[in-house]
Amino acid sequence: MNISRTDIDDLNAVVTVAIEKKDYADKVETILNNYRKNANIPGFRKGHVPMGMVKRQYGKAVLVDEVNKLLQDSLHKYLTEEKLEVLGNPLPKNETDINWDGDDFNFEFELGLAPKFDVNMAPKKAVTQYKIVADDEMIDNQVTSIRKQYGKLISQAEVVADAEITGTFKNEEAGIDNKTTLSLDRVDGKRQQKALLGAKAGETITLKTKSMFKDDFQNQQVFGVSSDDAKGLDVEVEFAIDEINTRELAEMNQELFDKLFGKDVVKSEEELRGKIKEDAERQFAQQADQKLLNDVVDSLIDNTKFDLPDGFLKRWLRVAGEQELSEDEANAEYERTEKGLRYQLIEGKLRAEHNLQVTFDELKDYAQNMIKAQMAQFGQMDPSQEELDGITARIMSNQEEVQRLQEQLNGQKMLDFFKENAKLKTKEVTYDAFVKEAYS
Repeated sequence: MNISRTDIDDLNAVVTVAIEKKDYADKVETILNNYRKNANIPGFRKGHVPMGMVKRQYGKAVLVDEVNKLLQDSLHKYLTEEKLEVLGNPLPKNETDINWDGDDFNFEFELGLAPKFDVNMAPKKAVTQYKIVADDEMIDNQVTSIRKQYGKLISQAEVVADAEITGTFKNEEAGIDNKTTLSLDRVDGKRQQKALLGAKAGETITLKTKSMFKDDFQNQQVFGVSSDDAKGLDVEVEFAIDEINTRELAEMNQELFDKLFGKDVVKSEEELRGKIKEDAERQFAQQADQKLLNDVVDSLIDNTKFDLPDGFLKRWLRVAGEQELSEDEANAEYERTEKGLRYQLIEGKLRAEHNLQVTFDELKDYAQNMIKAQMAQFGQMDPSQEELDGITARIMSNQEEVQRLQEQLNGQKMLDFFKENAKLKTKEVTYDAFVKEAYS
C-alpha cells in the first residue's frame, strides 16, 4: 500500500491511497473461509459448501468491506503521522470510478488544510472593559423596593399615585388573558397613567399597550405574551381591576435587616446599602465579563486575517449532515458558520501556544469549589473532604456534567487570558449606562 499527497495550494491537497491485492487478500480469504465453515446452503452439508460458490455469493461484499476498512484505517494513520491539520473530513474524489472487479485500487481524497497565521492580540482599537458600579440612585431604588416588599398592604378604594393594582388584562384576538399585579409607577405612558388614576376595584378600563412601558420585556411580563409578540406590542386591552393596595414601607430596623441577611449580619442602613452595592456589583461583573469575552472574540476575528479553503468547506457541508444539502443551502450554512470556525482556529492556536488546555486535576478542583459554594448556600460551611470527594466522583462519572463543567472552565481560562493579554481600556459606568452603551 502506498499513500501520497499532492498539494494544490496552501489550503487544499489531494491524498491518493493505492491499495494492492496483497494488502487485503489474506484477510478476505480468512473471512470467506469462516463463511464457508458456517454457511447453511440447501443441498450441502455445513462446512462443505464449495469455495467457488461462497466467493460468488459473498466475495464482492467482503472485498468491498475489507478494502474500505483498510482504507479508512490507513488514511487516519497517515493524517496523524503527518500531523496534518485538516478542516472537516477528507472528501472522496473518485469513488464512482472505482472498478471493484479489479485487484488493485486507487482512492483519491480532497483535503481542506488549516491555514497558518499569527493571532493579533494588539489591534489599533482597544476593546472596552466595562466596570459597572451601583450608583446612589440604584441603591435608593433597591432600598425602597425592599421596604415595599416587606411593608404592610393597605387596601384602597381607588387607584392613587403609588398604588399596586391587581387585575386581569384581556384581548382575545391577541391571545392575552393574564392576571397580574401592576405598580402604577411602572407605567410609563401618560395616557395610561391618567386612565388608571381614580379607577375603582370592580371596574374594567380600556388601555392601549403601545408605549405603556419603557421596554418590551415589561410587555412580556404584564400581558403574558411571548418575547416575540412583546416587541412593539400595539393593541387595546381590557383591564378588569380586582384589588387596589398601597404599601406602608417597612421600618429600617434590625428586624428587617435580619429578615434579609440573617441575624446580625447587617446592623445599620449604611451596612445595608453597602451589602446591596456589593451584591449588585458582583452580578454586574458577570455581565461585564460576558460582554468583554464577546467583544474580544469579535476583535480577534476581525483583526486576525487568514484565508480558508472555502470551496472545499462548502462541498464538505453539503454531505456532512444526515441529509445532503443543495449548493445554495451549503453556501448559506457556510456563511452562518464561518465566523465560528475562524474563532475556533484562533482559540485552538492560543490554547496550544499558551498552555490553556484544561487538565483533569483543574477540572476536579473546579468541581469541588462549585460544590463547596452550593453547600454553603444551604448552611454547610465546612463539609468534610470525604463528603466532597464522594460528590465530586459522582459528578465526574457523568459525561454530560463533565462536558458542561469543562466548557465553563475553558471559558473562564480564556477570559482570564484575555484580561491579561488583550488590548483593553477600562470604562466605569452605571448599569443603565452599560445597557444603553453596550447593547444599543
